[in-house]
Amino acid sequence: MSQYQIAVIVGSLRKDSFNRKLASAMAKLAPPEFSFKQLQIGDLPLYNQDDDANQADTVKRLKAEITAAQGILFVTPEYNRSISGVLKNAIDHASRPYGQSAWTGKPAGILGASVGPHGTAMAQQHLRNILASLDMPALGQPEAFIHAREGLFDESGDIGEGSRKLLQNWMDRYVSWVKKHTS
Repeated sequence: MSQYQIAVIVGSLRKDSFNRKLASAMAKLAPPEFSFKQLQIGDLPLYNQDDDANQADTVKRLKAEITAAQGILFVTPEYNRSISGVLKNAIDHASRPYGQSAWTGKPAGILGASVGPHGTAMAQQHLRNILASLDMPALGQPEAFIHAREGLFDESGDIGEGSRKLLQNWMDRYVSWVKKHTS
């Protein structure tokens, strides 16, 4: 049986982020041959092209973790109808210098939760545009624009009963997507 390591990029730094909780709960829906690691992005310097020739150790670490993964799971909040600055900063760092992107060809999944009824629809669409330019095949269907409301998580932090079928279906499709793009 093959093992699949998934790098998880949560676009929120907030300790009690809905999206961090979502990322942790989603990992529990995957089969045992999939392992998920949430990558640290809060310690990256602001991207500056002048630093491409001498990337910070934190950037090198991020790129190495992405390179080692068979797939990427982005779990993004929506800030002002787009992705967060910290997520864009991480994406920019790992794509540089030109021609040395860690993202190229990595199969991606995109999720996000928000207190608004539209979830993170706009942020996810913006992220899809970015991933297309990075040559990352992104799972298109099913989409999951998650309304973070009572019952999304149960008392133990797992996906609640009302959302479990939808999100298990999403995870099953993501697993197939990663396998398809890594075989």
